[in-house]
Amino acid sequence: MNDDVRNIVLGVLATAISGGSGWFTRTYLWRRALRRKQAFFGLPTGSDCLFVVNRQMGGTENSLHRNDAFALLEISALIKDCGATVRIVTHEARQGFGERAEFCVGGPASNIRTVAHLHSMLPGVRVDHSSEAGPDRGAIRVGGETYRWEPGLVEYVLLARLTTDQGARPVFLLSGQTANSNQAAARYLARHHEKLARTYRGASFCLLLKVINSEAYGPDVTELVADVTAAARTPAVAAV
Repeated sequence: MNDDVRNIVLGVLATAISGGSGWFTRTYLWRRALRRKQAFFGLPTGSDCLFVVNRQMGGTENSLHRNDAFALLEISALIKDCGATVRIVTHEARQGFGERAEFCVGGPASNIRTVAHLHSMLPGVRVDHSSEAGPDRGAIRVGGETYRWEPGLVEYVLLARLTTDQGARPVFLLSGQTANSNQAAARYLARHHEKLARTYRGASFCLLLKVINSEAYGPDVTELVADVTAAARTPAVAAV
């Protein structure tokens, strides 16, 4: 074997080794990221989860606002990435939580399961869900602060990951003042789940998000107002 042939063979081998090493590294990183995503959402491969749909405020009992449908699409992509399946149920569903992951969308005015989750796991949150017009309609109260809805300008939404026992599957609660803010929370979750997983490492959390100028920007411009986990999980009377 002359030097030219030897150099060609060595070059081919080096390329093969380098390519194989790169493939192995990429595969390892992809699998690790997938495991972290599955752990955060409580969605191991082959599992199923619940998506609890609310009713459209002001609509018929079985109507669904299109922005809430878009929220379902945002979350469905995450579920598919985890290799899980989704079962859609109405907000009147009577079943416990913890056996399978759950995504519950809508504020207490349109989703009675949200009412139950707030009462059971976020007792420090109060939401004005009266049907009468007024400055406090839809207002979210937590930690001694009141966050009011300004139609077309400012909307608030709670994004929470809630668990009760070690090993229990989480409930993701997206409780907004409007359907647009529900979709904004779903989009925020889709974009920031890796950072949230690193920050909270499987623990429960409750974040307050603000959707800015929804009349112009829809659900696209959303910012984090505060982590209100401690206040939200403290009964309101004791938090005062």
